[in-house]
Amino acid sequence: MNNSQALGISGRIAAAFQSNALTPLLALVALLLGLFAVLVTPREEEPQINVTMANVLIPFPGASSIDVQNMVAKPAEQVLGQMAGIEHTYSVARPGMAILTVQFKVGVAHSEALVRLFDVLNANQDWLPQGLGTLAPIVKPKGIDDVPVVAVTLWAKDTMSAMDLETVAHALEAEVKAVPGVREVKTMGGPGRSVQIQVDPARMRARGIDILTLQKMVGAANYGMPAGAVASPSANAQMLSVEAGEFLRNAEDVADMVVGVSNGKPVFLRDVAVVSAGAQQTTRYVWFTPGAAAEKEVGQEKGQEAAAQTGQTYPAVTIQVTKKPGENAVDVSTAVRAKIDALRNTVIPANVQVTATRDYGLTAAEKANKLIQKLAFATGSVILLVGFALGRREAIIVGAAVILTLTATLFASWAWGFTLNRVSLFALIFSIGILVDDAIVVVENIHRHQQLEPDARLVDIIPRAVDEVGGPTILATLTVIAALLPMAFVSGLMGPYMSPIPINSSLGMAISLAIAFTVTPWLALKFMREHGGHASHEKGQAQDEVKASKVQRLFDSILSPFLNSARKRWMLLAGILGALLLSVGLAVVQLVVLKMLPFDNKSEFQVVVDMPAGTPLEETAAALQELGAFLALQPEVTNLQAYAGTASPITFNGLVRQYYLRADAEQGDLQVNLVDKHHRSDKSHVIAQRLRPALEKIGLAHHARIKVVEVPPGPPVMSPLVAEIYGPDETGRQHLAQQVERSFAATQDIVAIDTTLREIAARAFLRVRRQRADSLGIPVAAVAQTVASALSGTDAAFLHDGQSKYPVPVRIQLPLQSQVGLDAILALPMRAANGQLVPLSELVQVEMGVIDKPLYTKDLKGVSYVFGDMAGKLDSPLYGLFAIRSTIDKQVKTTVGEYWIHQPSDTYRQYALKWDGESQITYDTFRDMGAAYGVGLILIYLLVVAQFKSYLTPLVIMAPIPLTIIGVMPGHALLGSQFTATSMIGMIALAGIIVRNSILLVDFIELQVTQGVDFKTAVLQSAVVRAQPIVLTGLAAMIGAFFILDDPIFNGLAISLIFGILVSTMLTLVVIPVLYYALFRRRMEARADAKIVSP
Repeated sequence: MNNSQALGISGRIAAAFQSNALTPLLALVALLLGLFAVLVTPREEEPQINVTMANVLIPFPGASSIDVQNMVAKPAEQVLGQMAGIEHTYSVARPGMAILTVQFKVGVAHSEALVRLFDVLNANQDWLPQGLGTLAPIVKPKGIDDVPVVAVTLWAKDTMSAMDLETVAHALEAEVKAVPGVREVKTMGGPGRSVQIQVDPARMRARGIDILTLQKMVGAANYGMPAGAVASPSANAQMLSVEAGEFLRNAEDVADMVVGVSNGKPVFLRDVAVVSAGAQQTTRYVWFTPGAAAEKEVGQEKGQEAAAQTGQTYPAVTIQVTKKPGENAVDVSTAVRAKIDALRNTVIPANVQVTATRDYGLTAAEKANKLIQKLAFATGSVILLVGFALGRREAIIVGAAVILTLTATLFASWAWGFTLNRVSLFALIFSIGILVDDAIVVVENIHRHQQLEPDARLVDIIPRAVDEVGGPTILATLTVIAALLPMAFVSGLMGPYMSPIPINSSLGMAISLAIAFTVTPWLALKFMREHGGHASHEKGQAQDEVKASKVQRLFDSILSPFLNSARKRWMLLAGILGALLLSVGLAVVQLVVLKMLPFDNKSEFQVVVDMPAGTPLEETAAALQELGAFLALQPEVTNLQAYAGTASPITFNGLVRQYYLRADAEQGDLQVNLVDKHHRSDKSHVIAQRLRPALEKIGLAHHARIKVVEVPPGPPVMSPLVAEIYGPDETGRQHLAQQVERSFAATQDIVAIDTTLREIAARAFLRVRRQRADSLGIPVAAVAQTVASALSGTDAAFLHDGQSKYPVPVRIQLPLQSQVGLDAILALPMRAANGQLVPLSELVQVEMGVIDKPLYTKDLKGVSYVFGDMAGKLDSPLYGLFAIRSTIDKQVKTTVGEYWIHQPSDTYRQYALKWDGESQITYDTFRDMGAAYGVGLILIYLLVVAQFKSYLTPLVIMAPIPLTIIGVMPGHALLGSQFTATSMIGMIALAGIIVRNSILLVDFIELQVTQGVDFKTAVLQSAVVRAQPIVLTGLAAMIGAFFILDDPIFNGLAISLIFGILVSTMLTLVVIPVLYYALFRRRMEARADAKIVSP
């Protein structure tokens, strides 16, 4: 009892739990909770980040860009800027339309953001005057849950049209929507079904019919309503419900309408127009193309692709499926695929091919299963390491502790709200090495005490052994948490994206400490009970003594020269400083390249095509076809889908870049799917880089701007390189943007150059002759409405056919062959107030000009953008940015202010350039990580001061932290890897891991000195005695890191851990004893002399 009372908190906990019957039950609960978490935690490929943005579209028909900006866009930005939690507001003022984008700060909940948005819009409805001519704002919110997890493309090899495929897709939508967890099902592509009324101006004029009258009559002919009820004439007391009216049910009903009278005879609609039911006039194309690698894929749908002709285009539609928030992507995608398979040959005709062109659930399951497998291998490897170093029984104890720690951490991660994704699982694999530390230190010290006290009972040894290392173990655990946890507060997209690493690791460290003091002593008492004073123990003790003597001689030979010579200590310091400078210099000479994150090896990429403004849809489709034909022949391409005049299913990257708004005739996308990475030798980034020059050459022949857009390795940005041009006037900004664009083009390895400056496109303005129109009683609005109806079409009514899922419009429009030139338009009849018909040509004057260019603002400041990407040996936009700056300095003569962090506050006095894109997110991330690193070091210092009651000792303990650079930078250079954000995370983690080793050494020295051991001997013995647990924990961390070394994203973290731990562990065992001896030698000698002098 007395012995127990002398123990510290850790020893008392160990004594209480080592024989307690509750201990195994608590361990069983931890195990079951972990299994529960594995079963219920949603699985996704990437972490779910609250990234909410909303587009507010405000139509302003007929207004110029400058009027849209001044009267709508800027006032709207001011209104939207009233909301809290706004990151940026953007606006684009186009002729007739203002498009505003509200970007909320990362982490603002989607529902909360939308409530704020609708509140501010409803509270400020009076900011647009009623008579201004604007239409009601259209709000389109977007968030991470709008990114489809599944995309299925329907295509056919026979004569099925796009409209037929669209009809099948619409039937599928309701079936797929019924799948649990599905949020939205939408069909991309298909022309849409309609009843076309293709008017003939000559026949209309001959029969006295004009378009506006036609619209009114068609609309009036499609009307019905309940009229009331009358009493029944029969004896039945029930009332008789009365309805009146009639609806148009098919094209025949429309064609048979009487729309006027000419020469005493009725004029039927078919007399003045061609009426037909079918596809709408084409405004978009979608097609599917099998690739050369289709036969490498397995499965029914891939076999269908292989049977199709490589490079042949087939009409197609794509069904995109999003999931509800918090749902398991794996379960949703599996259920959707199963549902579609079950509908083959019923809802889906036998001749319709179905190809899954996106399945993030499948990739998430593959990634999660692979990482869980790596987690198991890493755990097994650490257990084998402990078995080799300490023995079989000790390995079982450590293994059990690690498994319990992992299962409990998985439950804690689920309770925190994390999903099972690549980042959270990588956090656990990375943590294996540090989660095992507490158990290793405790078990190794119990093992050592058994050798020191062969006759003592194990039940007495365990609390003393745990207590001896309990204080430094608690402190070391807290230092690791202090190093990691501040990373959870990194701002921007990178913070929540990487947050599972600091949070899961910190939770795991706290749990491992609790298990080390509770379950580990219980296991030690059960499994180490056979150790005692018998012959086998004596043999083991003899072997340990031989090993100890070898370690003793090793450290005597290494440390003694430095302990005995101040000159050699200075030489050691100089050598370390030299190595440190050389390591840092590797980044300066670009032997180590700095980059935000490296590209992952994905199975898809996108080719974004922008034709010159005003390009017809058919020319855009022709460019896409040529690009697609080239891509289809590439050996790694399984298939591709082309989207002309419509957006493709967006990715997280497309969400941030707003690719879902790409619906103009001059815009097109190619979604390229690659064969599985196991069936190709090149990574997706290498393939994209290899294909880019040929794609750009094809694009150049079509005057198209080509961007090869890869799936970003982390949080996406608008473009890797973005130059924002600010200034006092639009003309000057555009001129400066052109100069910056030329500087981009003149810089080596800068590709995918684009700007917000649009090419000149012709415009015919039909200016109404007011006096002539007024004299005839024809309002200006009637003229504009007639022309708009003829060219864009007007939906005069909608069919009531009892079959269509989506309303089928009855659309009045000129036939396509009449939409060439202005002759047919100018021949359109207009009805005067006296009933006379006059041709439009008498009412308007044609003025040729150019279309207004769009005007951009960001946070209420006028701006022009220049975009680019980096493709070359360095492959890091950061270096491209500095190269562009040099070119701008030489080529741009205008005095330009340069900004890196914030927008210029005053844009009225000078022109300014603000760098954005990857450089901004890199700055924000490394700034916040550097701050987190600094906070972590301060917390570590405070913890160590509290433990050792000294201001100098913590500095000694923290001295090895810079030594990690000596391992980290040469490690990256040796393996040819870039230093990335994950490399920085590894360096931050190293601070806590290395300090742990220092604490064990210094704590042992001070413990030995208090027990009367000579200071110099204590310093030597610290390295000898603590070498084994330090090396073991270091090797365990390195082993965990080895299992993530092959991942493109987390490769940097693995390199930092492996090489940082390798070098810093070896140096710590030398530097800490030598430094502690050098700083405290005189104090210890004076203390020893004082003891001798004192009676």
